[in-house]
Parts: sequence; structure tokens; C-alpha cells
Amino acid sequence: MGVLKYAILGLLNRQKMTGYDISRACDTSLFEFWNAKHSQIYPELKSLTEAGLVEYEIEIAGNVLQKKLYSITPAGREAFHTWELTRHKPRGVPKDEFRLQLFFSDSIPSEQRLALLGAELEAHTERLAQLHDDLNKFDGIPPADDCAFCDYMVLLGAIKREEASCDWLETCIDLCRART
Repeated sequence: MGVLKYAILGLLNRQKMTGYDISRACDTSLFEFWNAKHSQIYPELKSLTEAGLVEYEIEIAGNVLQKKLYSITPAGREAFHTWELTRHKPRGVPKDEFRLQLFFSDSIPSEQRLALLGAELEAHTERLAQLHDDLNKFDGIPPADDCAFCDYMVLLGAIKREEASCDWLETCIDLCRART
């Protein structure tokens, strides 16, 4: 099992969740640094259940709809905490299709390269605005023993990442304009 196992265990360590709730968390709160497809989550939940790291209870919603509410077991909590305290080597640079395009942009006219950079800057600027909106949901810095504090720190990292991307793209645009 890969790192998705620990993402799920970490979520369940905070609270009981359905598979749908876990999927939503991957699309929202974890999205800045980790993502998983809906189709990956349910097989991982099955493996975690078979390994005795999570368990579930069936909840009835309405007259017929059944849903599984997952929780972490003591063995799951122990596995999660062992992973949490393990130092991990930094991973290589993630694949970035835009940077690959930019690397080979000597094959397109300079106006098109500028348009490519401008569109990327616009996307990162919009993302940065969205992250600032997310930050405004906090009423200040949460207490250090609150799980919201960790969410806050990760959000700050995402903001810094987007600010750096915007700064880099603005510099590239200035360089391109100065060279034409």
C-alpha cells in the first residue's frame, strides 16, 4: 500500500467518515498537496479493512440507502503514528506540463510564448485569490493543539507556492519583453 493509505488513516484519525467524505476531502482540503481519485479510495478502504487498520459500521439514510461509516482501529492508529513520526526523503520534482512547454517554447513565436506565460500567470493569480479566500475562513491562527492549526500551515505553504509561481512568471514575462 502506498501513501494514500496514510492519507486515509490520517483523515479517519481525526473523525469517522464515509468513502464519499474521504473523496471530498481529497478534492478539497488535501488537494493542495495530495490527491486521489474516487476510484482509488474505495479499493484502499477495502485493503485497510482487510488489514484490520479500519473498520466500518453500516448507517441507514432514509428508508433504504445504506452507507459505510469508517473509523480507524487501534492498529490503524499505531500504523499511522509510526508513519507520522518517520522522516521521509524529499521526492523528486513533480511533473509539470507547463514547464515542459516553456522549456521547448523556442519553437514558437515570441508572442505565443508571452501568451502562454500570460495565461499561466492568470491561472496562478486566480488560484492565489482562492487560497486567500480559504485563509479568510480562519478567525486568526488556530491553537497549536487543534487540527485546524495543521490545515492552516499547509494552506500558508500553498499560498507561498502560488506567490512564488506568480513572481517567477512575472519575471519570465519581463525577460521575454526585454528580449524582443
